[in-house]
Formats: sequence, C-alpha cells, structure tokens
Amino acid sequence: MSNRPLYDAIQEKLTVALAPSSLEIIDNSHLHAGHAAMKGLNAKETHFEVRIVSEQFQGKPLVARHQLIYKLLDVELKEKGLHALQIVAKTNQEANK
Repeated sequence: MSNRPLYDAIQEKLTVALAPSSLEIIDNSHLHAGHAAMKGLNAKETHFEVRIVSEQFQGKPLVARHQLIYKLLDVELKEKGLHALQIVAKTNQEANK
C-alpha cells in the first residue's frame, strides 16, 4: 500500500478516464500545512497541482475541462481530504505550441 493514497487515486482516475499523453501531479500540501484552514485536519495530502494533456479536451472550453476533472475527483474532494486543486488542462495541439 502506498503512503500517497490521494496522489495514487488522482493518477489512476485521470489516467483511466482521460488517457493523457502527459500527466504531471505535484503535491503542494507541504506549502499549506500551517494555514488556518488546515488546522485540525489529519489529512497529509491536501493541495495538488495537475498538469494534463489529453485529446479528451478537444473542443471543450477551459471551464468544461476543469469541471470534467472535478467530477472525476469528486470523492477525493468531498470525502478524502483534497482541499485545493490547481489545473492546467490542454490538448496535444495546445501543448505543442
């Protein structure tokens, strides 16, 4: 069992659903550990940055891309302690510019 269950869940869900050509997940939780909103929480993984390139985003505006990712990670956001998610979501064509 991994000591990064939230990271692993994010990676698995995005990989399975979006078949990304590129996926980078950065755990920024340590940068927010002392913030007031984090006091009293036992969660170690709370803040992530996701940079993803997928053809599943073709024809979708930025808001729809973000909504898709939030929907995929609904359980993590509502039940598993994911507090903040920064997203960069591009198609292959956009990433190659």
